[in-house]
Amino acid sequence: MSFALGLVPGVLLLLGFPLYLVLLAACSVALVFFMHIPFAALHQNLFGAIDVFALLAVPFFIYAGELMGRGSVARRIVDLVQAGAGPLRGSLGVTTVGTSAVFGAISGASAATVATIGRILLPALRAARYPERFTAGLLTAVGAIDIVIPPSIPMIVYGASANESVPRLYAAGIVPGLLIAALLAAYVVFVARRHGVDAPRGFDARTLARALGRSLWALGAPVIILGGIYGGIFSPTESAAVACVYAAFVTRFVYRDVSWAEILDCAAGTVRITAQIFIIVACASVYSWLLTVQQVPQVLVDWVVAQKLSAGEVLLAVNVLLLVVGCFVDPLSAILVLTPLLVPLAKSLGIDTVHFGVIMTVNLAIGLFTPPFGINIFVAQSALKLDTATIYAGLAPFVILYVAALVLITYLPSISLVGVRLFLST
Repeated sequence: MSFALGLVPGVLLLLGFPLYLVLLAACSVALVFFMHIPFAALHQNLFGAIDVFALLAVPFFIYAGELMGRGSVARRIVDLVQAGAGPLRGSLGVTTVGTSAVFGAISGASAATVATIGRILLPALRAARYPERFTAGLLTAVGAIDIVIPPSIPMIVYGASANESVPRLYAAGIVPGLLIAALLAAYVVFVARRHGVDAPRGFDARTLARALGRSLWALGAPVIILGGIYGGIFSPTESAAVACVYAAFVTRFVYRDVSWAEILDCAAGTVRITAQIFIIVACASVYSWLLTVQQVPQVLVDWVVAQKLSAGEVLLAVNVLLLVVGCFVDPLSAILVLTPLLVPLAKSLGIDTVHFGVIMTVNLAIGLFTPPFGINIFVAQSALKLDTATIYAGLAPFVILYVAALVLITYLPSISLVGVRLFLST
């Protein structure tokens, strides 16, 4: 059995097969040769895995993000954040961080943020004479904030897999996301001071007011999404659907910079991305189900109890595991495979599963820009035409900053749970 669920996936991954085929092959071999379970159970679990109401929010959020990524929405947000950051040395770098955080609250798509924000700010960062390595590292790493700040697709998937409330997860992600953004912004200011670049531009209230007026409709998206959820007006899925309608209305009728053809093109792109996500969700869920049938989670819990490990020691081991996994596997696949294994372990040690979900998400966010397979690295290479060696050289300080934030989030649960107490008091 361990051959089917362990060795088969390892060999197929080394041979370069897509992850969903690797998981599907492992499950098929296990069912046919090692388990007395009808093969029809494979079909039932494949379709049952995606027949989850919470997952319906995924295509809606993707579509809203696709629409907002077109036209002038990103440019308007950049102008607003830049107007507010003007008095700071390093205001362009701070603008990059702030814009990515705001854009993440609209789309929740890390790779899209790297491409969209990078195209706008890369020329300006170069003109401000930031070191090229720093610029490459900043633009590649900053988009990872987007899967921590709600609306976060990995958190939706974790919620479905761990049977946890998505609104609680969203609330728990707000303060950690802001913490990461603050650390990145502080480092940007430090670099700007050290190299004597990007001098303060001063503060102009009229410029800020003008930029706010131009971006007000764009800022309405996160207000509708989060305000609707925490105001008790929408469920997360309903808020995602409303966000789609709002994004189409703003980009087509208010800003008038997205055509009907582009709206249809966004829909087609959403279908492709959703299909890629859901086939991984289905196959990874079946793999996790087989692990559960074989009582692997219980064996893991029993082993930890026998070793008398503390919660802190287990969390350290989990962080190391997730950081390594994140270097090779995308966040959704990692969450689907590992959540059924790790959540029972967390519960046995009295760790809050909402807090644990934030820990998993931050770990896997780091994997988005960590070699060798961080998706943000490939986006920065292709969309921004940045040199691979330059990106790698510039990423080290940002990995350190994210890991520092991860340590704080891991061992200070209140950083995550304060948002739950603030927004969901009941």
